[in-house]
Amino acid sequence: MTKISIIVSTYNSEDWLRKVLWGFNCQIFKNFEVVIADDGSGPKTKELIDQMSKEVFYPIVHVWQEDEGFQKSRILNKAVVACNSEYIIMTDGDCIPREDFVQVHHINKEVGYFISGGYYMLPMNISKAITTEDIKKQNCFNIQWLMEMGIPKTFKNKKLTAKGWISKIFNTITPTNASWNGHNSSGWKKDIVNVNGFDERMQYGGQDRELGERLFNFGIKSKQLRYSAVCVHLDHKRGYKTPESIAKNMDIRKETKSRKLVWAHHGITK
Repeated sequence: MTKISIIVSTYNSEDWLRKVLWGFNCQIFKNFEVVIADDGSGPKTKELIDQMSKEVFYPIVHVWQEDEGFQKSRILNKAVVACNSEYIIMTDGDCIPREDFVQVHHINKEVGYFISGGYYMLPMNISKAITTEDIKKQNCFNIQWLMEMGIPKTFKNKKLTAKGWISKIFNTITPTNASWNGHNSSGWKKDIVNVNGFDERMQYGGQDRELGERLFNFGIKSKQLRYSAVCVHLDHKRGYKTPESIAKNMDIRKETKSRKLVWAHHGITK
């Protein structure tokens, strides 16, 4: 039995997904499966997954649904059910994991907690420029390489350079809440199932945070590891982001908080 299941969400982004899957092929910790939560991609994504399944060391499970617009919450619920491990890491098909990504989640997992990780956003030109070789050599996590590619010198670079006790200090003092983030979080499958997964009424805008808020209401605490569990976030357009979906999701989150809701009535179990 695999120790960890990693859910990677995707939709018609083969170039980015290929880079992410190569990122997982470079992991130090190797006892995991990747479950691809595919929200209605065309045949090119399946072709890529079939090809990559022959090239990477880990098993890939492809969970697909018909394209009915942005239905990420629904496909994530299907992916949770498909996971074969007790512990789940969730990330996106545009986030390349550093070689210690799975190891950090594995070492820090604890009963009664979920983990909130971080990301380092890259501009489009560098996102496109990263090759398979750059991932294998971990160049895309090397701040010197990134600065040569045009990344400015800013405090956020600490996400890539902080190691050991320094990263622990930054994890402690960061003002950012340890929320459930779709790009980089992990938790126990039984906890996610106990709150009935994602609310499928929610489209783009905070459906991951809302899951985390229900986990808090259920009594689960969170650990902040944004300077330790690191991935680089590739740039892309967000055509599915609408003011209507943001407003609707804000209302749902408001109700979750005010009524201290635990169970999603439009979740895994209908």
